[in-house]
Amino acid sequence: MTAQALDSAAPGEDRLVHGAAPSWFARQWALWSRVLAPLRPFDAPRGRATAWDASWPLARELTSVRRARRLVTAQLSEWDVGDLADAAELLVSELVTNALRHTRGPLRLNLQLCRGRLLCEVEDTESTGPVRGAAEPDDEGGRGTELVDLLADAWGSTRTATGKTVWFELGPVDRFPAAPAAPAAPAAPAAA
Repeated sequence: MTAQALDSAAPGEDRLVHGAAPSWFARQWALWSRVLAPLRPFDAPRGRATAWDASWPLARELTSVRRARRLVTAQLSEWDVGDLADAAELLVSELVTNALRHTRGPLRLNLQLCRGRLLCEVEDTESTGPVRGAAEPDDEGGRGTELVDLLADAWGSTRTATGKTVWFELGPVDRFPAAPAAPAAPAAPAAA
C-alpha cells in the first residue's frame, strides 16, 4: 500500500497525493494554474490546450460510466497509447461511479497526455475528497480507493474553485521518442 501525504500548498488548496510526491515547482505550478484558470461551466468541455488534451461533460446518469469508459478507450486509441486502455478504463469507471454516488451536480472527464504520462481527472462540484474505507470480506463495495491505489502510479484529490478534481496518473508512455536518432557519419571514399 502506498503511503499517503497531505500537501497543503496554500490556504484553500488541499492536495491529497498517493504515490510519488511531486516537486515543489510542480506543486506551485499546479496551484497557480488552478487558481488562475477561468471558471467554466461543467456542461461544456474544457478547451483543448494541445492536441494531447481531451475533455467531456458527463450527465448525472448511470450510463455516464459506460460513456466515460468508451470515451477513454477511443481517445487512447486515437493517441496511439492503447496499451494503457485497460487500466485507464477500469480506473475511470471507478472515479465516475464514485462521483455519481457521492456527489451532486455536473461532472466532467478530462484526459491529458504530457511528458510521457497519462493524467485523467474527474471534476465535480463537491469540495469533500474521497474517503478510504475499510471493507469487510463480505462487503459488496468499498474497495474503490484500494483499486485506484494499486493500479495508478499516483492519484489524489485537488480542491478547486468549483469543487474538486479526483485524478490519477498512468505511465510511462512509450509513444514519444526520447530523442531523434543521430545521422550516420558519411563513409570514407574508397582508395583506388
